[in-house]
Formats: sequence, C-alpha cells, structure tokens
Amino acid sequence: MTQFDQKIDSESIQVNAQGNVQKVDLAIDPGLDAGTEDVPSSELNAWRRGITPQAEIWNGRLAMLGLSVGIGVLLLVRIASH
Repeated sequence: MTQFDQKIDSESIQVNAQGNVQKVDLAIDPGLDAGTEDVPSSELNAWRRGITPQAEIWNGRLAMLGLSVGIGVLLLVRIASH
C-alpha cells in the first residue's frame, strides 16, 4: 500500500517546501488553556462600557438582532409587494 492509498484527514497533512506531503500530529495539549478560567454567566451578561469582553458580547448580540430584524423586514416587504 502506498501513501496515496491511505486515507488522510485534510487537517492533519502538511506540505513542505519540496512539495512532499507529511502527516502532522494534531494532538491537543491540555496545558494550552491553562491561563483561561471560567467566568460566571452573570459577569458575561453585565452591561459594561468600554473595550471589555462584556461589551463585545453585547455588540455581537445586538448586531445579530439588527441583522435578523433587517432580513425579516426585507422578506415582509418582498412578500407584501406581490
């Protein structure tokens, strides 16, 4: 069996400078997230101003709400115009 007969996951291969394909070990190191800690949901939902994670969360939520309302209005206008 050649290397081309083996099924290789596309995320686990790497092509070097000479064009040779090499399999890469993608084992996840549990120590990589050692600096992160869980934040309680009450802290994430806090209404904080400035450049904070809470402001980014609310920004994303309100952006999705605005996008949904905008698409809904466009669909209603399109349906009503026929």
